[in-house]
Amino acid sequence: MEKGTLVEFRVQGDRRLGVVDRPDGKTRWFVVDERGQSHSLAPRQLTYTVNGQTYKPADIPSFLSQVQTYLDPSSLEVAWEILVEDGETVTPSQMANLLFSESEPQHCYAAHCLLSDDKMYFKQKGDVYEPRSAAQVAERKHQIEVEAQKAKGQQEFLARVEQALQGESVEWQKPDRQRLEALEKYATFVADIVRMGINAEALVRNYPPPAPVLETMNMLGRSATPQAALQLLIDLGWWSPHENLFLRRSSIPVQFPSKVLEVAQQHLDFPPADLDTNRLDLTHLKVYTIDDESTTEIDDGLSCENLADGRQRLWVHIADPTRWLMPEDELDLEARKRGSTVYLPTGMIPMFPEVLATGPMSLVQGKICCALSFGVVLDESGAVEDYTIHPTLIKPTYRLTYEDVDEMLELGVQAEPEIEAIANLAQKRKTWRYNQGAISINMPEAMIKVKDDDISIDILDDSPSRQLVAEMMILAGEVAARYGQTHNIPLPFRGQPQPELPPEEELLQLPAGFVRFCALRRCMPKSEMSITPVRHAGLGLDTYTQATSPIRRYSDLLTHFQLKAHLRGEDLPFSAEQLKEVMMTVSTTTQELTMVERQTNRYYALEYLRRNPQEIWQVTILMWLREDSNLALILLEDLGLQLPMVFRRSVSLGEQVLVKVSIADPQKDIIQFQEIIYQEAVSG
Repeated sequence: MEKGTLVEFRVQGDRRLGVVDRPDGKTRWFVVDERGQSHSLAPRQLTYTVNGQTYKPADIPSFLSQVQTYLDPSSLEVAWEILVEDGETVTPSQMANLLFSESEPQHCYAAHCLLSDDKMYFKQKGDVYEPRSAAQVAERKHQIEVEAQKAKGQQEFLARVEQALQGESVEWQKPDRQRLEALEKYATFVADIVRMGINAEALVRNYPPPAPVLETMNMLGRSATPQAALQLLIDLGWWSPHENLFLRRSSIPVQFPSKVLEVAQQHLDFPPADLDTNRLDLTHLKVYTIDDESTTEIDDGLSCENLADGRQRLWVHIADPTRWLMPEDELDLEARKRGSTVYLPTGMIPMFPEVLATGPMSLVQGKICCALSFGVVLDESGAVEDYTIHPTLIKPTYRLTYEDVDEMLELGVQAEPEIEAIANLAQKRKTWRYNQGAISINMPEAMIKVKDDDISIDILDDSPSRQLVAEMMILAGEVAARYGQTHNIPLPFRGQPQPELPPEEELLQLPAGFVRFCALRRCMPKSEMSITPVRHAGLGLDTYTQATSPIRRYSDLLTHFQLKAHLRGEDLPFSAEQLKEVMMTVSTTTQELTMVERQTNRYYALEYLRRNPQEIWQVTILMWLREDSNLALILLEDLGLQLPMVFRRSVSLGEQVLVKVSIADPQKDIIQFQEIIYQEAVSG
């Protein structure tokens, strides 16, 4: 190659011109660029040779300036239209003649630049260029247009992200939502794995982010980890800082399909015919509904009727949602899919649309309501002597809270003797059950509520009013099960195997109260469901089913479907096998609901403790989780929370100590306490 020849080469992909200076060995050449830098190049690194004359490095800027005037990419379209029909190939020199009617070095090099940069009309084949077909060009134009639109969309998305990060209101577009929903799935999918302690790097290796997530995070200059995706969604205001990942990861539907809402509204506007035309009219009875103040689905009420023979009949009135739906209809199938109303600290997710659940399905004070009523007469011992079950009409007289009833019982309100009578019968009933082997485990239960980001934790104490209601619900469950057993009706019976309790002398060695209850609880087998009657050892009953929450529990609704069909003399809606199949599906769903409720409650319990790091709590040591490493389960008595704690000294079960939180991270499910000695607690 002649000294002074102008050649093109690439440096990290950039086009560069240089002048050949001298050989470098047998095959390479030293080439000097316009900056005076020398490059040792092999022939394969040279991408173009400018023929016709020799140059000096100082000539390069002038040469490039001449070339620049000819670099109009649109001119290639005209040349393509001329060449495409015959499919003729073309060299840079020929293209220069075609485009500029000139073939001087600057023209040829300009043609080379145009052709080598072109991605639309020509493709290189060796030293020549071949025109693409019309179809290929059309496709390329479409791709470029799509890419341009994508680039524009990305820029607009980035602008909206910037707005959101500055706290401004943003109207997200459909493509934005698709991006953010992809981030949601990624952040949600790995929530459990993060909580298991796997680090971010290992997580990304094992669960690489999908392409849309990777693109979005790279575009925003953030690492493509699930934690970063979670933080971005929070920063954008798309998620709250305490987004319920447990709920998002579950299959629990939060919203009702529009079709179901339409059906609910139609039933409200045009009530379906009541199949129970022979309802027993009990509107003359005084009916008490007893619930928490916040309860909106009121599904049970109580009455006490004095009989002519001096005996008293208890009435347990249960809301009758089957008045408003049929097996296998839209409302039933949606309720079956949900399995139960979900109760979370942040609010509830109902099993039925609220327009029905809190309206005509509920036992509303002062209104005539449809119910399924269980009338029961107890004998002197508290056993069921006689019972009757009827679809009824009732008119709830009072809506009371548990606190109202506790006060009435304490004061002995003479105007409401029925309340005292029900309480006395409930106590008699409880005594009878314990004589039948019922097992009492009385552990405090925390009720966690979140309102406007404020977290409150109260203890659900085992007050007389709550015991009263619980006994009446258990009584109705026993009566429903006995009716099913007597008439051979498949029902979702509930049972619990007889537990193998520790010997009494062993239990007596444990401190009385919570420690002993905790030991008993560990021995209790899980309750089980069956389509045939089975003993419930924990309740002390030979047969039992749940029938008192049909607005809130699908298994109770099944019991109502079966009982009411039999009471009408109709065929049962579910055969034994059909019922078994439905129960299996619902049981799987309710297990998931229970897990989400438990995880969400634990999250907010830890968040509450995180917010109160200086608070000193009195705790009781309930049981050992790993005695060899001093890991125990403790009870925070003021909050009703049971959490793990590692002790640095030897402690005993039942011992009460003072602690405060040292680390609380609800996102990672981490809680650690430190013991406070008495002097420190006083000085603090």
